[in-house]
Amino acid sequence: QVQLVESGGGLVQAGGSLRLSCSASGRASSSYAMGWFRQAPGKEREFVAQINWNDNAYYADSVKGRFTISRDNAKNTVYLQMNSLKPEDTAVYYCNGLPNFGSWGQGTQVIVSS
Repeated sequence: QVQLVESGGGLVQAGGSLRLSCSASGRASSSYAMGWFRQAPGKEREFVAQINWNDNAYYADSVKGRFTISRDNAKNTVYLQMNSLKPEDTAVYYCNGLPNFGSWGQGTQVIVSS
């Protein structure tokens, strides 16, 4: 069983930055692809970014050029650096493996004010 703990969210003005962290414990290993997802109020959870075991990264079009995903395998931690934030980035952000580990963490709330 893998436990996922997201942190780093908060309230920020449009144009600002936040750095999210995801700590994975349990069976997670550096060989897993890891991803960030988000769910805005009243919407389905959506893909944000992915980083593979070889550090290749992929992004949703809506965040490309603004967000950067990275990982520290020694710490079993995945990061999401979010710059030039927009109000439409407001959501609860989650991390998980790809494919997912079967359970989700509590997420971390990001609110971007205009």
